[in-house]
Amino acid sequence: MAAVVHAEDIRITGSRTLRFEGADHGSGISFFLVSNEPGQGPGLHRHPYSETWAVLEGEATITLGDEQVVARAGDTAVVAPHVWHGFTNTGSGTLRVMCVHASATMIQENR
Repeated sequence: MAAVVHAEDIRITGSRTLRFEGADHGSGISFFLVSNEPGQGPGLHRHPYSETWAVLEGEATITLGDEQVVARAGDTAVVAPHVWHGFTNTGSGTLRVMCVHASATMIQENR
């Protein structure tokens, strides 16, 4: 079964970010399509599954446990299950990043 999920149907209220919960659409993955300004990003959190980021535009400093890495447009980063992580837009423009959750349902514990 093929389906189109329209952006406005999954946009987080008051935000430019989209939240796709796979279980709601017959998919085995979930994702956030984030659009952040400099200095913005989620605080530390973790999941019981891996998360993969594809940076589409801009620059993100990603915290993976005790390590920080910088990812730019075209880069991909991965965090293992149960590792505290988060990211911040450390570039000078908009950060667009696809955050893919290896789960049909998002499960998140905030620090």
